[in-house]
Amino acid sequence: MVMGVLPFYLFTFLPSNAQVGIWHNYLSYENIQDIQAAGNDLFVMASNGLYQYNKNDQSIYIYDKINGLSDTNISKIKWCQQGKRLVVVYGNMNIDLVETNNNITNISDIYTKAITGDKSIYGITVSGQYAYLACGFGIVKLNVKDAEISETYMFDYPVLAVALDDSNIYAQVKSNGVWKGSLSSNLIDKTNWQKTNSYPSFAEDKTDYNENYELVSTLNPGGPKYNYFGFMKIINGKLYTCNGSFTNAGVIQILENGQWTIYSTNGISEVADINHYRLSCLSVDPTSNDEHIFAGSRNGLFEFRNGQFVKYYNYTNSPIERTDGINANFEMVSGTIFDANGNLWFLNSSAPTASLIKLSTNGEFTKYNHSEYMKYNSGGFTNKSNPGLSKMIFDSHGMLWFVNETWTLPAFYQYNITDDTVRAYEAFINQDGSTIDMPSGITSIAEDLEGNMWIGTPAGPLLLEKDKLNEDNPTFTQVKVPRNDGTDYADYLLSGIRITCIGIDAAGRKWFGTNGNGVFLIGADNISQIHHFTSENSYLLSDNIQSLAINNNSGEVFFGTDNGLCSYMSDATTTSDEMSKDNVWAYPNPVTPEYTGLITIVGLTFNADVKILSASGALIAEGRSNGGTFTWDGCDKNGNRVASGVYMVATATNSGEKGTVCKIAIIN
Repeated sequence: MVMGVLPFYLFTFLPSNAQVGIWHNYLSYENIQDIQAAGNDLFVMASNGLYQYNKNDQSIYIYDKINGLSDTNISKIKWCQQGKRLVVVYGNMNIDLVETNNNITNISDIYTKAITGDKSIYGITVSGQYAYLACGFGIVKLNVKDAEISETYMFDYPVLAVALDDSNIYAQVKSNGVWKGSLSSNLIDKTNWQKTNSYPSFAEDKTDYNENYELVSTLNPGGPKYNYFGFMKIINGKLYTCNGSFTNAGVIQILENGQWTIYSTNGISEVADINHYRLSCLSVDPTSNDEHIFAGSRNGLFEFRNGQFVKYYNYTNSPIERTDGINANFEMVSGTIFDANGNLWFLNSSAPTASLIKLSTNGEFTKYNHSEYMKYNSGGFTNKSNPGLSKMIFDSHGMLWFVNETWTLPAFYQYNITDDTVRAYEAFINQDGSTIDMPSGITSIAEDLEGNMWIGTPAGPLLLEKDKLNEDNPTFTQVKVPRNDGTDYADYLLSGIRITCIGIDAAGRKWFGTNGNGVFLIGADNISQIHHFTSENSYLLSDNIQSLAINNNSGEVFFGTDNGLCSYMSDATTTSDEMSKDNVWAYPNPVTPEYTGLITIVGLTFNADVKILSASGALIAEGRSNGGTFTWDGCDKNGNRVASGVYMVATATNSGEKGTVCKIAIIN
C-alpha cells in the first residue's frame, strides 16, 4: 500500500512528550573531582559522574547508565595514552574503559569475583598500555589496550598506591611499608617482592587537573547542585526537592521543564550556622503561586520567597524547642505541610514539651500538645517528643497524617485539625491475628484513589482500609498474593521488604521504593506485579530508594536514590472529565519507520475502554486506560506490525459513552 499525503492536522501542533518506558538521569556535575586530558578532549569526573569536553568544538557529552556506562558512583578515572582509553573505576569496583568516540567496554572481573575481605580500588597508575590498580587485596594489572586483566598480585594487606620506574614496581602497603618487585620477574610469586626503604613518589599526578581546572570550572554540563534527593514533591508540574535528612548538606532544588532552579542561601549565614543546609522537608504555600516556601532543618525553620531566604525561625522567636543532652543545639523541624487555607503545620521532633505547631497566615504560632506523640523514653529522656516524626500528608477528607520513623516507637498518627484530636497507631496486627514485627520505624504513608491508607514499614506495606480509619485499634491488611502454583497458598505482598516510600499514580497503582530491593510497581488490584526495577535490570541508579514523586500530568516517576536522581516515564497520567477531539491525542504522530516504541494516547477518562480500528473499521487492538493513558505497540492482535495507514482510536467511558476522538498515522 502506498500512502498519500497525510492530513496536516494529524501531526502538527501536538505537545511533545517523552516516550513511555524511557529513563532519564538528573545528575549533579557541580563538584569537579578529577580531570584527565586525552588530546583535545577532557574527561571530567564531577560529583562522582563523568562528562567529556572537546576543546575544538566546545561540545559536552554526558556519560551515564542510559548512554553506556555500566554503573554509577565513579570513584576514580585515569587516561591511558597507549591504550587510548579512560579507565573508570566505580565505588563497587566495577570498571569501564571509555574511548573518546564514546565507545565503552566493561571489565567486571573484580566486581563479580568472590574475594574475601577488602575489594576496594585505592588508586590507578598507568604505565604504557597497562593500568596498575591498587586494591584491598593486592595489585591488578589491567591491559587497557586489549581490555583484559593480565595478572593479579596478591598481598596480605591492602595496597594503597602503586609506583613504577624503568625496572621495578612498588606497592605502598597499608600497615606494612613499601614493597618492591622487578618487572622482569614473576610477580605473582610473593617471594619476588621485598620490602624497601628506597622508592619513587606515590603522589598522584595532578597536572591535567591543575592545567585545566580554570577552563572546566566555566563549563555548564547542567544538572542540580547536589545529588541528595531524600525529599521530593510534585506541585503544579514542578519537582521540589531537598536532601531530606539531617546528615547531608543540601539546598532547595526545583526542576521544571528540564531546567533546575537552586534557591539562594544569601543571608542565612548571618543568622544560622552551616547546619541549616541539612534540610529534611519543605512545603509550598498554596496561596503563593509556588513562590513561598518553608523548609524544615536540623536547626529550625527557614522561609523563602521568590527563591530568596527571608526569615529564620528557632527557639528565640517561635515555639520551636531545642532538644536536650548531647544534641542540645538541635531544633529539629522534621515535617512541614500547608493546609488548604495557607496555614503551615510542622513537626518539632525530640522537643521537650510539644511536637505539632501551626503558623497561621497572620503570623501567629499555636502549639498542639498531645501525649500520643510525646513518648520518647530512651537515653535518659522521659515523655519527650518522638524523634522521628515526619512525612506529613493531608488525605482527601482533610485529615492530617504523619509517621514516627524511629525504632524506639514505630507508629503513625491521624490528626483532626478541626477538633484537635489525635489517633495513634502503635500496635500492628494483621487480618490473620498475627502481630507484625517492626524492628524499625514507619517510613511512609499514602492515600490511594479509593481512600485507603498505605503504610510503609520494615516488614513490607500495610493497608489500613477506609472503613477502619476511625477505629482505635484496627486490624491491618497484609495483601495476600496467590502463588498460582496449583495450591491454595498465598504470600503477603512484599513481605519482609523494607518499604522506604510510597506513591500512588493516576491509575491507582502503587509504587513502592525500598531499601536494597529497588522499586516495585503493583497494580490497582493490589496483587499484580507490573514492574520490579533494580539497578541490574534497568537504568535505576541504585537499589536504595530514599524518595519518589509522581508527575501524574506527564506520567514521569522520579526516584531519589543514594546515587542521585533518575526517572521513568510510566504509562499512567491524570484522567480527563470527558473525552473529545480537543483533549485526546496521540504521540508520536505520525509514527515513522524508525520508531519502534509504544504509541501513547492521553487525555482519556478513568478506566476508559479503548479500541484501535483500521480505516475500514476492523478491530486492530483494544484495552483499558491506565488513568488517562493508553499505550499501543503498533501491532495487530497477532503481534504483527500494522501496515501504513490512518488508524482510528475509538473510546468509551465507564457509563458507555462512545466516540472516535483521535487518529494515528503510521508510515512504514
